[in-house]
Amino acid sequence: MSMKKRLFMIFGPIFAAALLMLAVFLSPLWSSLNYVNPKVVNNAASSLSPQVLKGQLIKRNALEHGYVPFFGSSEWSRFDPFHPAVLAAKYDRSYQPFLLGARGSQSLTHFFVMQSINPQLKNKKAVVFVSPQWFTPKGEDPNAFSFYYSPLQTTSWIKRESGSKMDRYAAYRLLQMPSGNSDREIAGALARIAAGLKPTTSQMTYVNIRNRILLNEDQIFSRYRVPLNNEKTIDKNEELLPNQYNYQKLDQLAGKIGAEKTTSNDFQIDNTFWNRRLKSHVKKLKNFQAHMSYVKSPEYSDFQLMLNQFANDHTNVLFIIPPINAKWQKYTGMSSAMLATFDKKITYQLRSQGFNHIDDLSHDGNVPYFMADTIHPGWRGWLTLDKAIRPFLTEKVPSPRYRIDNYYYSKEWQNESGSDNHFDD
Repeated sequence: MSMKKRLFMIFGPIFAAALLMLAVFLSPLWSSLNYVNPKVVNNAASSLSPQVLKGQLIKRNALEHGYVPFFGSSEWSRFDPFHPAVLAAKYDRSYQPFLLGARGSQSLTHFFVMQSINPQLKNKKAVVFVSPQWFTPKGEDPNAFSFYYSPLQTTSWIKRESGSKMDRYAAYRLLQMPSGNSDREIAGALARIAAGLKPTTSQMTYVNIRNRILLNEDQIFSRYRVPLNNEKTIDKNEELLPNQYNYQKLDQLAGKIGAEKTTSNDFQIDNTFWNRRLKSHVKKLKNFQAHMSYVKSPEYSDFQLMLNQFANDHTNVLFIIPPINAKWQKYTGMSSAMLATFDKKITYQLRSQGFNHIDDLSHDGNVPYFMADTIHPGWRGWLTLDKAIRPFLTEKVPSPRYRIDNYYYSKEWQNESGSDNHFDD
């Protein structure tokens, strides 16, 4: 047998298999196969899985079948009987939350998540939990962003970008993250978009091929199983609730459970969180947040990306501004004046552009058992949120009239402190 035949016998099958796999992942036929097992969708809605956050198929399928996107971060993982997902399931609400976000996910992550569900956001409703902790001087942690980064969402966005201020700023911010520079061709396209130019023909060819492969991967691998499952947790918490919704009775129950769960400390912090995260070094944390500020941050412009996209999709959004645990705030020395300025600044950014559905709970940090730990709501907090969430999602609310202002992408706004009473205009 000749050397050529021997080499063909060895490498021919490998080459053929590679061509077959390439054909599979490039085939446009997968895009027409949109069925997802409803059990998988239901699991994904509360899974808080990075896989779900980064994908497309499951989220689109869910939002097309009555699920409502709830954008946020680590607060969604604080399950108790009054969590939005538990209340919706227990009382057979007309909506079911689809929880988007986990620890470390912030506005920039959510902007790109939105790129995978734009058709499902158009003229629909959404809920956004605006965490003050996002608005640190450095903004979103690059490592956290990389953890949730999705090349699928990025390439989908590049295919649609129009050279708007929103697109140029998004490209600029993505290039500041390691993820944005992980693919040389993608980084080159981003650099041109940030400069107000269209990607080159070769760059767009690459983007289109890459996007097709990633779409097919998502179609093939995400429809049958989600690695994380919180359904049992939700079911267990449902069992603790009365069969009929009665706010007064639920509030009494929330206070009772909150008292039972916070017996180990004077801050009304959940025992488990206290014992695992704080107890051993609480003395060192006295006044450690005295100089913390959420007033000046690039996050304000990242947040503007979300607002801009909601406006483009004409999505009606309820924004929730939570408090800080007041007892913990006082102990750590965090400034009440700073928090008040943050509240004024973020509210001004929302209302000045027509985002008027705001549930501002920033003054409720002293309410007993409102917070489950230092910064996350629980028990009475969730129940209070429900007073805004349920009517917003079940009743007809005024259609928004947005007026996007590109000023909010500026360094000037990021660093605005309100010292000239600008937020009171």
